Amino acid sequence: MADETQKIQDFEAIAFQYMDSLYSTALRFTRNAEEAEDLVQDTYLRAFRFFDKFQEGTNFKAWIFKILTNTFINRYRKKVRTPQQVQLDKVAYGLENEEPVEQVAEWTGFDESKYEELFDDDITAALSQLSEDFRMVVLLADIEGFSYKEIAEIIGRPSGTVMSRLFRGRRMLQRILDKYARREGYIRQSV
Repeated sequence: MADETQKIQDFEAIAFQYMDSLYSTALRFTRNAEEAEDLVQDTYLRAFRFFDKFQEGTNFKAWIFKILTNTFINRYRKKVRTPQQVQLDKVAYGLENEEPVEQVAEWTGFDESKYEELFDDDITAALSQLSEDFRMVVLLADIEGFSYKEIAEIIGRPSGTVMSRLFRGRRMLQRILDKYARREGYIRQSV
């Protein structure tokens, strides 16, 4: 009992300092606030369950981000393999009680206010155009500040793959955001 209490205290002391960073990364991965919350919760559950496997003195942030990334990848793979199911009796019931179109608020898919401090609409749209592999590496490097080696550990790929994906992801973003950069004055218009 005392050992379990100590484990909880040790885990809380080190793990909860990364909650905001994990959530913002999860939100960028999932693009949905509820899914991001579930992803962070699953990450913390797995991290706590395997906390005894964490080697003290190593990089805890990289370790827990690897758990977050692997959990996201596993969920994404499962979601891709699972066909969507529709229960027709529930659809018919739902249509009977449907509100007029003008009263239904548009659902944006994720809470954009979480991005406002970091990205504007053009940058968010540009990031969403990248594939999961490139977006994940760009976010981990440029937003979370992980090194190539740490990202390689997190995503389970060689450092060379990380460098290649980061280079290619940044180039794709550069091409996508060219007009935005010119409009905002980051790049001068050629005469």
